[in-house]
Amino acid sequence: MQRVCVIGGSRYFGKLLVRRLRAEGHRVTVVNRGSSSPPDGVEHLVVDRDDEQALTAALASRSFDVVVDQVCYTPVQAAIAVRVFRGRTQRYVMTSTIEAYDPNTAALGARSPGELVPEDAVDPASWPVDMDAPWHDAAYLEAHYAEGKRQAEAVLTRHGTFAFASVRSAHVLGGGARDFTGRLAHYVERIAEGKPVAVHPTVLPSVLVHAEELADLLRWAATASDFTGPLNACSEDPIDVRELCAVIAAQVGREPVYRVARDGEEASPFSFDRHYAMSNSRARRLGFTFSRTADWLPGVVA
Repeated sequence: MQRVCVIGGSRYFGKLLVRRLRAEGHRVTVVNRGSSSPPDGVEHLVVDRDDEQALTAALASRSFDVVVDQVCYTPVQAAIAVRVFRGRTQRYVMTSTIEAYDPNTAALGARSPGELVPEDAVDPASWPVDMDAPWHDAAYLEAHYAEGKRQAEAVLTRHGTFAFASVRSAHVLGGGARDFTGRLAHYVERIAEGKPVAVHPTVLPSVLVHAEELADLLRWAATASDFTGPLNACSEDPIDVRELCAVIAAQVGREPVYRVARDGEEASPFSFDRHYAMSNSRARRLGFTFSRTADWLPGVVA
């Protein structure tokens, strides 16, 4: 049994992670602002993680074997975590994102066409950090989501007194009847109703991961593995928006209708005009095996 602190854990795959940890017999403490209660047997601390003084007070004398941070979006939040959890934990796992590799948000160097992006494309040990940017401004944070994640990883890598790992998640689907982001529902509804789907003139692939599988990986990263540094989390086989629509078409019995997004118009979600599909080869080498996208996507669509 390990003592595990989950920051966030009130929504989507965070809830799945908490349930898995509890089912394995770990002692789990959830820290969030109280939007929902965790399962029975899980300690719940209601506090704003951005309030350093309140977070320190809420934790009191508690210590943990590992912390899983589901809601770290900025270097400022990461710096608070470094200070608050100094001496309180031996390991810290942060949920990061595939958006770290989006070439539209950072200069990442040239890659071969179709190359699956490895973790070292974004090295948190050397990534520049700007603590003075307006990270507390919601509009700024939304526009700089990927950069906030990159810089948060950098702060925890360079200044944490614990073993640090980041899990860079692909686009997440599945995990329940409700489509959490609404992105998949966008396609299902439009194709079922014969409405056109806006796509880029040339569509490029990305990668997906099932919510259940991501929760399993985070549990494994927290309690069953000692790797450090970034780790890509995605199912096997990249997929582009037309292939996604073909899976949906097979379920609804209606062929998709496409139209090319005009200049300046935003295309539908999962239509990408740049390639940043991740490689999961490091996870495989470390002993975690992902499913293939084709194995679970039809069920999620259904």
